[in-house]
Formats: sequence, structure tokens, C-alpha cells
Amino acid sequence: MAASSQVDFLVMGAGVAGLRAAVELARHGEVLVVTKESVAESNTHYAQGGIAVAMEGDADVALHLEDTVNAGDGLVYRPAAEALVAEGPVRVAELIEWGAAFDTEAGELLRTREGAHSLPRILHANGDATGAEISRSLVAFARVHKRIRFAEWTTVTGLVVSDGRVVGADLLNCDRRPHRVPELDRERVSARCVLIAAGGAGQVYSDTTNPAVATGDGIALSAFAGAPADWSSSVGWKAGAALADMEFYQFHPTALSLPGVPRFLLSEALRGEGAILLNDRGERFMQRYHPLLELAPRDVVARAITREGMGPTPAESRVVHLDMRAVKDIDLRHRFPGISAFLAQHGLDLAHDLIPVRPAAHYLMGGIKTDIFGRTTLPGLYAAGEAACTGVHGANRLASNSLLEGLVFGARAAQSMLDDAFDLQTAGEPEGAFTSLTSSDTAKLEEIIADLQAAMWAYAGLLRDESTLRQGFTAQQACAAALDELTAQGKASRRLAEAQAMSRVAHAILASALARTESRGAHFRNDFPHRDDQNFRKHSVFTGNQPVAFEAW
Repeated sequence: MAASSQVDFLVMGAGVAGLRAAVELARHGEVLVVTKESVAESNTHYAQGGIAVAMEGDADVALHLEDTVNAGDGLVYRPAAEALVAEGPVRVAELIEWGAAFDTEAGELLRTREGAHSLPRILHANGDATGAEISRSLVAFARVHKRIRFAEWTTVTGLVVSDGRVVGADLLNCDRRPHRVPELDRERVSARCVLIAAGGAGQVYSDTTNPAVATGDGIALSAFAGAPADWSSSVGWKAGAALADMEFYQFHPTALSLPGVPRFLLSEALRGEGAILLNDRGERFMQRYHPLLELAPRDVVARAITREGMGPTPAESRVVHLDMRAVKDIDLRHRFPGISAFLAQHGLDLAHDLIPVRPAAHYLMGGIKTDIFGRTTLPGLYAAGEAACTGVHGANRLASNSLLEGLVFGARAAQSMLDDAFDLQTAGEPEGAFTSLTSSDTAKLEEIIADLQAAMWAYAGLLRDESTLRQGFTAQQACAAALDELTAQGKASRRLAEAQAMSRVAHAILASALARTESRGAHFRNDFPHRDDQNFRKHSVFTGNQPVAFEAW
């Protein structure tokens, strides 16, 4: 049985962008924050490296801006970057006032340096648990607000569009069990407007540093808002909001590479503190790729590791190691407690061992196309954080700018939602009836997802060309067709919704990567290895089944 309700503002996602927006919105109305698991489970929570912020005055802000622009490889939208670095210090100071405890040294905030930063400006909390501390402080601050309500263990299955405007969303309470669809747990919520702050889509790839919740749900829902439940990649397209720069997926250079062990993130701060990279012959190699060595932009380091690790066949890949054995002036276990504890579980120690690493999908520079105030191309729908694309990161995100982005643009999006002052319209009742997946359905679904993830890693990873991208399309379309078989039977679950989202996001990545016939930032084409400013110093725009367009911002 289904139910309906209403709220002033609906926020999808409980990471830094969603919570910062919720706090702002709650001063003016009732807010519902929807999250697939507990409030603490988000990409924000797992962010190790820190938060970049220029807190030493105008010159510091100006330098942070130039570092951001330079890292973006010619594609950063400068007004967005200016907003990020100028408003960042205020937002971080605000966060500290709300209870966030960053690391200090001699009574001053401790600042470290990471790749492509010209000076130390990265704040950390508990060494390598910055995201967890920011998440903790924002959740604590939001939970005491009487106008903020949380819908945990709840999946947004669709956006409700009426007369060209988003007026609500359909929710599915998953009762902590992703494959179960309890009766009586569907709900349609009417809202004045909706904010998508549901993070990225790292689970599209088989190798990722992202948590299991990062399946691109908000991005897919936005792009196909108003589409029928049985949408497929081949028929029935009905576009919603535009997506931008979907080809630019950042692969973190250093994820732990051990057989059977998840791709645990080894923070860039390790290299900031002096870690070097060695190939299988024990040679330091970054001097062959960039003058900044291990502190080069992430895309450069990730491709260098990939090339050094290539064998004659994929099965004969060579090991690349992170080496901190020469770093003697800091206590590594104290500085990196979370990383050290995880490595210890596998018999490794930063101070004494070579740590095997390889790149893994980490951060999507693209997402739902917005202006610098969070407005999408679909009225009533807003986006912020990793789910959004303002152009602030260009083709390659500067290290530790993502948490700052969530704070700054979460607040900006909230202000736009208030300024636009949409009326509350009744979104009606949920439509259709769902049935649960059987155990065989569930097993088949996991096979479909695994096939998609493996194909995206093989065909749309760090090194691409036309033939591999077309192979990726073939695999994605096969996965979409298999998902259609389940949805055509009226089946539904959180996991099925996630699979549909991953398939749609994969399609947008493949289409955008195929259309950009150059190499820039995180997007590298073996068949077009050079940057082409004359034709492609522009942002890609993906809208439904239309050809990918390129726009100068």
C-alpha cells in the first residue's frame, strides 16, 4: 500500500552538500533529508585526505584559485572556482563554530600539502578521517534542528514532474535490506523543490574507492526525470535535466592492491608527506612523467602508475608500490591512524613495507549541469556536491577541493531554492504496483551489475579509444536489456533501482567519452592523445538520446 505526504524541501543525500543545504533551508521551512542507509554512510564520511581552504587572506585565496584552474586542464569554469575559494574560508569557519574539530599543532590549525597545490592548505581531522569528522559535526548540528527530518534506509525511485517542473519524489523504504520491498512502504512526497546531493557513481566501475552507496542514483533520476519505470537504453527515452562533463572520471592513483581486498584508499596526503612511487624494478619513475613528481595532478600520476604496471597481457600486470620507508620525521601511525590500522589487518606497515597500489575510480567531475547557484535545467530541481557539475573542477579535480565544494555549493543551492520560492503543489499518489525480487532474480541482478562494472573498467577506464568505448556501449546495452526484463515484470527493489542508475550513468559516460576526440585531464584517448583547445575547450552536455553537444562556459 502506498502513502503520500508533503514537505517544503526534499534533499536527496546526507553528505556534506545535502546537510549544509538542509541547515540553510530549515530556517525557512520543513526539510526532509532522504538517504539510502544511515545518515553517517556517505562519500563524505570516507574522505581521508582533507579539506582545502585558503585562510590566510586575499593572496592565499588568489593562489588557491590558480591552483584549481591549473589542475582542471583548461576547462575550469572560473566564476565557479572563484566562488569556491572566496567563500570557502567562511564556510569552514562556520563548520568549526558548529563543532568540527580539525587537527592542530602548537595551537594553530595544522595544514598539509597535496598534489598540484602550491603550498600547504589542507586541513585534516583525526589524521586521515576528515570526512568522518565533517559528517559527524554536520549530522549532530542538523539532528537537533526541529525542522529537519531524516528518512534513513530509504531510496528515491523517481522524481515527479508536473507541467515541466519537479514537484516531488517517490520513496521506497528498504528496511535495511536492499532486496526487500516491504508492503505499505512506498510513499510519494510533494515538495516545493528538490535538491539532489546524492554523491557520485564510483560503483559503475569494478575498482573504486567509493562506498557501496555511490551508484549515481541522483544523476540518473535527474537525467530521466518523468521517464516511465520501464525506461531502457534503446527505447522510451524522455530526458529531464542535462548532464555535463560525464567523461571526466577521476581515478585516484593510489588504492591498495591486494588480491581479494577492497580497493582501500591510500590518501594523497601520504605523498604529501614524502611517499614515493616505485615500479616492479624498484625504480622511482614519476620524473619521466611530470616535474612535480609524486605531487603531480592526479590524472598524471594515475596514468603513470597504469603504464608502469602494464604487462604483456592484463593477467601479467606488474606491481607498483608506494614507499614511505625513508620518511623518518613524523609518526606515521599517529598521522595516519585509519590507514595504518587497515594495513595492519593485512600485515603491512607504512614505515617498514612497500605498499602495493593501483588506480581506482574515485570522483566524478561531471554530473547534473547546474549554474553556480545549483539550478539545473529542470525547474524545481537543484543539485550540489559531487552529483552536480558547475565546471568548478574542469577536467581534473584539485585534491581536497571536493569537501569544500559541498559546503560552498550546498549553501548556494539552498539559497537559490529559497529565492525561487516555488509554491507547494500536490504530487498525487504513487502509481503502479511492485513485487519483490525472487532469490533467482537477485542472483541474476548481481551478475548484471558485475558485468557492467567489469566492462566499464575494461573499456572506459584510464586509457580509452573508439574501439574500447564502443565495446563498452555493447556491454552496457546488454545490461540495460536484462534490467528491462525485470522491470517489465513489475519487479522493484533498492538494488534494482541502483542497477538502473548505474546503467544510465554508464551510458552517459560512454557517450560523452566517445564524443570528446581529444585527451584532457582525466579523459585520455589513445587514439587522440593530445589536447585540442580549438575544438574541445568546451564542456560536454548530455541530454537524453540527443547527440552529445559541446558548450563554452
